[in-house]
Amino acid sequence: MIIKEDLYKQMSDAVVEFNEDKVKDLAQVSIDLSLDPVETILNGLSKGMLIVGDLYDKKEYFVPEVLLCAEAMQLGLDVLQPHIEKSESRGEGLVIIGTVQGDIHDIGKDIVKLMLDVGGFKVFDLGKDVPLLKFADEAGRLDADVVAMSAMMTTTMMGMKKAIPMIREAAPKAGIMIGGAPVTIEIAKAFGADGYAENAGTVIDAAVEMLKRLDK
Repeated sequence: MIIKEDLYKQMSDAVVEFNEDKVKDLAQVSIDLSLDPVETILNGLSKGMLIVGDLYDKKEYFVPEVLLCAEAMQLGLDVLQPHIEKSESRGEGLVIIGTVQGDIHDIGKDIVKLMLDVGGFKVFDLGKDVPLLKFADEAGRLDADVVAMSAMMTTTMMGMKKAIPMIREAAPKAGIMIGGAPVTIEIAKAFGADGYAENAGTVIDAAVEMLKRLDK
């Protein structure tokens, strides 16, 4: 009998080892066992990519290895995503999401985007290395309810502080959320953001709570 925690660990390891076939096979096993695909993503694929991020920071992995791991993770997502049922009662509204200028790491952002989509939000993805002014321009143009910015490096994180006043001016009604590896709730408050999500697993609750607080 397969214990789900063991399966998640194997999947995480397979992502780290960029073993594409094993990731796909384990994702299918998860479906065959009727495990929650969102739980599998968060506890298997996402955890693997967090380890990859640590290895990159320690200079044990470099960009080619990270890209191979990301490709392996994506193959797992391709298996799991069709089995995710969207919530019709949790989130409402339009979310603009992107990784801030200078930051080409969009793996975490893509998982957060998936979670928001599952949670019932309409998500407009600006991609990675997004110019700061573009967050403001698109938020105003689309009348966004939420602007979500991600950063994986301390240097690029500082761009969020510059972008927030721009967004406030262009879209004063939008709630602003930030997240990513170097970001903490204290930093979010210091930058003037309305919300903060520690990880993809908490982003839906964080966004819903923020919008309630802002009376949106």
